[in-house]
Amino acid sequence: MTEIQRLLNDTIEQLNINEKRDNRPRFSISFIRKHPGLFIGMWVGWLATLIVMLQSDTLAGSVWLLVVLFVLLNGFFFFDINPRYRYSDIDVLDLRVCYNGEWYNTRHVPPKLIDDILQSPRVDDEQKSLLHKMIARKGELSFYDVFTLSGQAAKS
Repeated sequence: MTEIQRLLNDTIEQLNINEKRDNRPRFSISFIRKHPGLFIGMWVGWLATLIVMLQSDTLAGSVWLLVVLFVLLNGFFFFDINPRYRYSDIDVLDLRVCYNGEWYNTRHVPPKLIDDILQSPRVDDEQKSLLHKMIARKGELSFYDVFTLSGQAAKS
């Protein structure tokens, strides 16, 4: 593993820790804050269905099924999952992209990573020069940009 790869991996691990990215579901009411109309609509639809079922002689006995289905099918709206970022996911296009997205193209690296690369004696001058050019051309660099700097993209 090159020095750039090690520094990039350390930065990714630190992001995972700081942002609590551990692939675990956590209870959250962010759904209610982001989509209050949909939340109210879910309850209105459920109450309308409940009223119809209670008025019906045939369906009145299966109201418990409505309640169970409503709780099960809508309960997942109240959980958020922060997927873990992994170095091995960079430049890989498979089903993980559906779950994580192309985070490595959209997230900018922290300035500390760039400083660590430029200050490291284990990174050769050619890569440091290329890094300066990339910064001058793009301004902010994504994780993929630094990944390509490590030479890993050409080997993939």
